[in-house]
Amino acid sequence: MRPLRFLVPGTSGKFRCGGLQVELQTARLVGALTGSEVVTYRRREPGRPFLGDLLRNERPPGPALWVVSWGFDVPKQLRRLRGRPSAYHAHSSGYGFDLPPGVPVLAVSPNTLGYWGDRAPRQPLFLVPNAIESRWGDDGAVRDPARVAQRPIDVLVQARKSSAYVLRQLVPALRARGLRVEVQSGWVQDLVDLFRSARVYLYDSADYWRGRGVSEGFGLPPLEAMASGCVVFSSLNHALADGLDPGRLGHQIGAGTLSADVERIAAAVADPAAFLADPQRLAERLAQCSEGALQLRWREALVAIDAHWDRLLAGEPPLMAPSPLQVRLAQLRGRLRRLGGTRL
Repeated sequence: MRPLRFLVPGTSGKFRCGGLQVELQTARLVGALTGSEVVTYRRREPGRPFLGDLLRNERPPGPALWVVSWGFDVPKQLRRLRGRPSAYHAHSSGYGFDLPPGVPVLAVSPNTLGYWGDRAPRQPLFLVPNAIESRWGDDGAVRDPARVAQRPIDVLVQARKSSAYVLRQLVPALRARGLRVEVQSGWVQDLVDLFRSARVYLYDSADYWRGRGVSEGFGLPPLEAMASGCVVFSSLNHALADGLDPGRLGHQIGAGTLSADVERIAAAVADPAAFLADPQRLAERLAQCSEGALQLRWREALVAIDAHWDRLLAGEPPLMAPSPLQVRLAQLRGRLRRLGGTRL
C-alpha cells in the first residue's frame, strides 16, 4: 500500500479541535499499516513536512496517497494535488463543493456516507467511523450504575457547541431544581476524569451546526460520555442519529417542553440505572468504534483505493456522474416523450 500523508493546516493553537484530534489519531493508527505522516499547509511547524516544499520537490504522481479533510479548504487542496493520488476524509457534510472525478471518499459516519452517495455516486465510497480511544471504555466497572450514582457532578455540559436553550434555559432550571451542574468551557486536554465524575451529560449541537450550514459529522463526545458511564441526553441531528438510538443508548434533549427535559434529567440523576445505555447495545457500539475495528476498515479501504489509483494512473478514465441539471433535463425529456406517445 502507498504510504499516507494526512494534510492539515497546523496542529496547535487555533487549529486545535476535535477534527484535528481525529486526523492525528487516524494517522497514528494507519501508520502501523503502511506508514503515515502529518503534513501542514498553512504554517510551517518544526519536525513536520510542509505541503509547498513537498510539491516543489516531488514530481507527480509521487509515492504517497494524500488524505485531505479540512472543510472549506478541500477544493483548493485537491486542485493543488491534481495528478497525485488523493482521497477525501469526510467528517461534516454540507460544505457545498463537488469533488473531482475519481477522488475516493472516506466517510466517518453513515450520515456523511449518504450525503456523498447522493452528491458523488460514481466516486469510490468507504465507511471508516471515528475510533474511540481505549482509555474511554477500557474499564467497564466505571459504568456500574451504583458507582455512577455516587459521582459528584449531577449534570455536565460543555459550553462549546451547546445551544442557547441549554445554556440559558435548561441549565438555570436544573440548578433551580437543586442539581449540581458544571458547565465546562475552554480546551481540556484529557476529558476522561471529567466525564467519569458526572452522572448525566448534555449535548445539544443542532443549532451550532445549523448556523454554520454543515453537519455534525460523527458526534464523538456523546459516545465518549456513554463509554464513561454517563447518562446521555443529546440532540439527534445528522450523524448523532446514526448511533444514539433514543431510549436505548441515549435520550433526546429538547423533547417538547422545558419541564419535560427537567423532569427526565432530574430522574436520571436520582436513578442512573433506569436511564443508562443498554449494556449489550453499548458494548456493540464501542466495538464498532474501537481502534482495532478502525484499523481493519482502513486496511480494506486502502487496498481498494490503491487499486483504484493504479487504474487511473495507467490511463483508465474515471466514471463521471451527470449533474443534477442533466438528470432533471433527461427526466423531463422522458416525460414529454411519454406524453407525446399517449396523445398519439
